[in-house]
Order: sequence, then structure tokens, then C-alpha cells
Amino acid sequence: MPSEREFDIIVYGATGFTGRLVAEYMSQQYGLNAGLTWAMAGRSAEKLAAVRDEIGAPAATPLVTADAGDVDSLDAMVKRAKVVLTTVGPYQLYGSELVAACARTGTDYVDLCGEPAWMRNMIDAHSETAKGSGARIVFSCGFDSIPFDLGVLYLQEAAKAQLGAPVSRVRGRVRKMKGTFSGGTAASLKATMAAAKDPEVMQLLRDPFALTPGFSGPAQPSGTKPLYEADLDTWVAPFIMAVINTRNIHRSNALMDHPYGEDFVYDEMLITGPGEQGEAIANAVAEDKSLASDDGPKPGEGPSKAEREAGCYDVLFIGEAAGGGSVRVSVSADLDPGYGSTSRIIAESAVCLVQDATETPGGIWTPAPAMGMRLIQRLVDNAGLTFQQETA
Repeated sequence: MPSEREFDIIVYGATGFTGRLVAEYMSQQYGLNAGLTWAMAGRSAEKLAAVRDEIGAPAATPLVTADAGDVDSLDAMVKRAKVVLTTVGPYQLYGSELVAACARTGTDYVDLCGEPAWMRNMIDAHSETAKGSGARIVFSCGFDSIPFDLGVLYLQEAAKAQLGAPVSRVRGRVRKMKGTFSGGTAASLKATMAAAKDPEVMQLLRDPFALTPGFSGPAQPSGTKPLYEADLDTWVAPFIMAVINTRNIHRSNALMDHPYGEDFVYDEMLITGPGEQGEAIANAVAEDKSLASDDGPKPGEGPSKAEREAGCYDVLFIGEAAGGGSVRVSVSADLDPGYGSTSRIIAESAVCLVQDATETPGGIWTPAPAMGMRLIQRLVDNAGLTFQQETA
């Protein structure tokens, strides 16, 4: 990474709803000091200045203008930063040129992407370039997929300590989630559904190993129908983020040379409770298509500060060893997933790349192999997340 870069981090999309929250967090958590330099970026200098003032950031906070439709402006921006943190999505519509620019110039990159077909295209197109330039491109640094990707990593570390080896079967079960998905998530889902009219895109979306080119593991649970799980005495329903989280976790396993095993099986579902009521809720969740409807959240919209702070999530991970024995861990947070927690998670991911994961080589990464336990520690220390081992 060139040492002469002007900024450690540029927050691109800082006038959008989530980008604004990221900039606010950066200002409150890190301010403007010699230890970490950062700037706000977007299309309009006037809007950037207004947001800077509204969030209470210092007047000296640097502002950078760049437009996703202007390749020269993107090139100029990325050459000024060690890491570009982008909230400008859907990434399949607005992110391709930025990834290309970062890969070319050796600039690190983090985003909030949950779009697996586009991510695979970026892996195929830019992986070798990023390895050569030293750019660390890390997708999915928000609620999707960091609590899940790092949750499985944390569980496997616990399994090694408790059972003597990693486990080949892990279930992710969302026990609690209060809050709303972001308008960006809804827009990304719609863009993905539109792209899925292409048979090749649809084939990628159906493949649990879509993000591990050259490797295909065992059959995975579909996660598309409600189930009763006797060991938890609860019904479970399809979890909408499982499509991206499962693929990222399999990519993490592959990038780390399969420490979870080449026969690793992972799925995610949402806990809805026991009995007839739990079954009814599970069926309702399975049939819910509201996120993809025109009535869903719009990009740039989001909940109030009070609503964000009232949100939370709690995910249980259950690891089962082939020869018997199990281990359980949980990941939880005290903010809503789609906005409050996500904005802190991606900010700490960018800081982790700059300050902690300096030896990670160039390439297109997932969070666990790129930053691992060091990012877990940052999230616990600064971002309101809790990682803990549980008993059955």
C-alpha cells in the first residue's frame, strides 16, 4: 500500500442514509486526528458540506467529489485513499467501475454487498489484478455477512479448544432480530431479481458454492421451507440473508484452505418458536415477499435514531462434530441490523484493514480470512457486538 496516500479511509456515499451514519460514527469514534485520516465523498460538494454540518463532524473534515458514472473521478478518488468504504449500491448497478479502479491502483475496498452474482463477476474479472496490485477487496462488510462469517469463525475456534478440531456441520439460527432491512438491501434484491432473468445469473444464484470458483462441496440444506428442530424445540423459517451469507462462509472456508473441511455443511434459518404458533409464524415468514415489493424501504430512507437504538439481533451458531460432540456460540448486537449496526461494522472493517490486518495480501476477500479475530475484537470493543460461547 503506497504510504503517500492522503487519507486512510474515504467514506464514499456519505450523503446517503447509511453513508451518513458511517460518517457520523467515524466522526464520533475517531474525530480528526493524526492517527487516522478520513474524508467524506459523494457527487455533490454542497450536499457533503451540509451532511458534515448536520452530523456535527468537524468543519475541517475533508470532502471529496466523485461520481459512479465518471470513471476519471473514481480514479482520482481511489488514488487518494488507502481504503475506500462504499455504501453506493446496488453494487451491480453502481459498483463495478469502483472495484476495477481499486484493483488497478492497489486501493483497499469495503462495501455492504449482498449480491452474489455480481460478486462472482468481480472475482472473475479482478481477482488477479488485485493480487498483483496489493488491493484488498472485501465484500459484505455489514450485517450481511460479518456477524455470520465471523460467527462461524468464532465457533470453529471454540470447537478447536473444546473438541480438539473444527466441526464439519454448523447451523446458524437467528433467535432475535428487531429492526428493518435497509432500502439499499431492498434495492439490491430487486436488481438481483431483474438480473436473474439471465439463465447464467440464475444458475449462480442457486449454487451454494457460487463464490468458490474451482471448488464445489457437498449438497447443502435448501433452507427454503419451514422445519421443526427437536433439539431446539422450535420451528425455523427461511432467513432472507442466508442466500448471501452461506456463500460468503463457503468462500471464507475455501480462501483459508478449508480449515472447516471440504465436506463442510452450513445453513441459516430464523427461529419462530415452538408449537402451532411457531409453525404458523414460520409459514408466514416463508410466504412473505414484502422486501421485494414496491412498498418496501427505498434507498435513502431509514428509521429514526430512536428506532435504530431500539433494534437488536441475536444469532445462535450450533456446531456438530461428525463423531459426536457439539459447541454453541452466539453473536448479538444492541442496534438494529440494517442501519445502526451495519454502519459501525463497515467503519470498523475499514479501520481494521488500515491498522490491524496489514499483512493480508491483495485479492478479493471475505471478512473472516481478511481480518478474522482482530475484527471480532474491534467489533466487541467499539461497535456494540458480543461474541460468546454458550452451553446447550
